[in-house]
Amino acid sequence: MKTIRTPIPADRRRLLLAALALGAMAACGRRAPKAQAVPAGATVLALGDSLTQGVGADPQHAYPAVLRELSGWNLVNAGVSGDTSAQALARLPDLLVEHHPALVLIGLGGNDFLRQTSASAAKDNLRAACRMSLDSGAQVVLIAVPQFSLLAASTGKLSDHPLYAELASELEMPLYAGGWSEVLGDARLRSDRVHANAEGYRQFADGLARRLRELGLLAR
Repeated sequence: MKTIRTPIPADRRRLLLAALALGAMAACGRRAPKAQAVPAGATVLALGDSLTQGVGADPQHAYPAVLRELSGWNLVNAGVSGDTSAQALARLPDLLVEHHPALVLIGLGGNDFLRQTSASAAKDNLRAACRMSLDSGAQVVLIAVPQFSLLAASTGKLSDHPLYAELASELEMPLYAGGWSEVLGDARLRSDRVHANAEGYRQFADGLARRLRELGLLAR
């Protein structure tokens, strides 16, 4: 799952950023296109933080590794522990150039909530990440994250932050709702208060695969 990245020349990166910025402005009112099945062997980018990286379990149990087994896709695990939505957004242009994904799975915001960053700022970053991915030619699925607090995690009473449903409705974007809230609300599926264990990541990936089939993105 780990890849060695070749740095993108500065001039090429500047051109990419300019193109994506122009595309984002032109697509300001554009909605996500109708889902098309992503074939086996296609590259899929999982953009996220520690929940995508798989903290709390071995790398082969991270949800992108499990989803790779379930889908036959070439899953790129672009999860970085501790990343906020702003930090992941800053990484995204290089990832899109390097991997040319057919599908981008975006699951971010947990660190924003834990650090009590503005929810509106996180929403703006997620919107920009979705539009940037669409402008690159990829399909996008947004993954909801719980409205985190250590108290909520310890009591098992978790629910998705409302910004995900709001953003999915605004962009007419496919959404996988409830996956992390269900896993992280069950102590048997957690390695600590805010991370899954191997069983939890497996359950999340199974649920995501079912949702992708419902959407028509995963054929089998």
